[in-house]
Amino acid sequence: MPENEVSDNTTGHVNRRRKIPVRTKLLFSTGAFQEAAVSAGGLVTVLFYNQILGVAPTLCGTAFLIASLVDGISDPLVGAISDHLRSRWGRRHPLMLASALPIAITFYFLYQPIDGLSEMGYFFWLTAFLVLMRLSATFYNIPHDALGAELTDDYDERSSVFGYNAVAVSVTAILMAGMVYLVIFPTTPEYENGLLNASRYYILAGMGAVIIAVSVTVCSIGTMDQIPYLHRASLKDNIDYRQFFRELGVLLCNRSYIAACLCMLTIYAGLGIYGVVGTYAYVYVYSISTEAMMIGGLAKLPGVLTALPLLYFLSKRMDKKQIFMLTTATMCILISLPHILRMLGWFPGNESPFLLVGLFLPVLLGFMIFPVSTIIVDSQLVDIADEHEYNTGARAEGIIFSVRSFSIKATSGFGGFIAGFGLEYIGFPENAEVGNLAPETITGLLTMIGPVYLLVYAVAIGFMAFYSIDKKRHEEMLVELEARRASSS
Repeated sequence: MPENEVSDNTTGHVNRRRKIPVRTKLLFSTGAFQEAAVSAGGLVTVLFYNQILGVAPTLCGTAFLIASLVDGISDPLVGAISDHLRSRWGRRHPLMLASALPIAITFYFLYQPIDGLSEMGYFFWLTAFLVLMRLSATFYNIPHDALGAELTDDYDERSSVFGYNAVAVSVTAILMAGMVYLVIFPTTPEYENGLLNASRYYILAGMGAVIIAVSVTVCSIGTMDQIPYLHRASLKDNIDYRQFFRELGVLLCNRSYIAACLCMLTIYAGLGIYGVVGTYAYVYVYSISTEAMMIGGLAKLPGVLTALPLLYFLSKRMDKKQIFMLTTATMCILISLPHILRMLGWFPGNESPFLLVGLFLPVLLGFMIFPVSTIIVDSQLVDIADEHEYNTGARAEGIIFSVRSFSIKATSGFGGFIAGFGLEYIGFPENAEVGNLAPETITGLLTMIGPVYLLVYAVAIGFMAFYSIDKKRHEEMLVELEARRASSS
């Protein structure tokens, strides 16, 4: 029997093309609450430190850049640790379970800084806890994604596994948006938009910390019954950092891996830019309340219901590469359209009864499609793990999926960095007043979430053109891998 495979107690051999129980897919997806809590916080982090605590946008952007640079080093290293860890609980679960409290604690302190610090004091606080929170999340996200990659070798079933997770991410993101806009930061007589109410951020900190800890714990414990079916590190497979860099070098020469990495990094950075600047635009350009902003979150809800059926429909007619390019192009055009029309003067005014329809109908249509794009890239990374084993004889899900963790954090990392410097470039004022921005500042905000956002996604589509694994090629590799494993056994 191969050293990286375990026996099935009933058949004596693991069925690597097995179907995964729905219960397992659901428990695997419960970790989405952690992602949703961190993402919800990311929507208001720059606004909180900039408009409430008085930190310059460039300093906020610098903090996010520093955090992303640390991620660039830590993510693949944690991936290597996860790939080579040996324990009675497997390679992934010990790291996942150990990360629960660190993520929760650092999230809490990120939004509860000490009172009375200087601008530089708040900058250092933001940088320190942003780095610590994202480092803690790395020890959950990478083993979690690698776990999903190991559950099955079936070409379509692995899309289903990550499809469940993507739907869960969408659902929990909407639920967290509801909490943020309706429960934590409601409109009050003193605050037309509750996100500017500094006294409510302690609720965000506490509620988010609890959700994170529970989510990570449930996912980790709930999927432990899958440990016997996973690959495991061999006795001779200790962490060898020379081997790690060799494996990383092989991956960096893999055209499909580079294409998938750049695609994922670009689309998540685009989401980060839109998340930060879109919040500013809703507050200061369109002058809508947090309750109205919640409609934008609810507009994403139908995508939860349409993502898997749409993926199934498209998968019968196209390969993964073509599906990604089609769905991503459609989504980015729809999402950027209202802001481009506003720049051209072809959009309803803020007093128009059609304002919210014009803003959020494209969001509704775009997010009925967009989840398919993220599911496809996740599935492609698992196919690349098979190609890496085909080329090198070694499994490296942890290293390969470190790019997913890095890309998700790039939503607030590079997205926050670009948004912060963009806000500084357009001269966004401190303590800005709603409805009292200069026309050129309004144009600057709309440019970032209109033409710039569209350009970012066009670049992502261009990167996908270099991806080269299709269903036929994957089947050929899998047949060869199965023969090698049987021969070794």
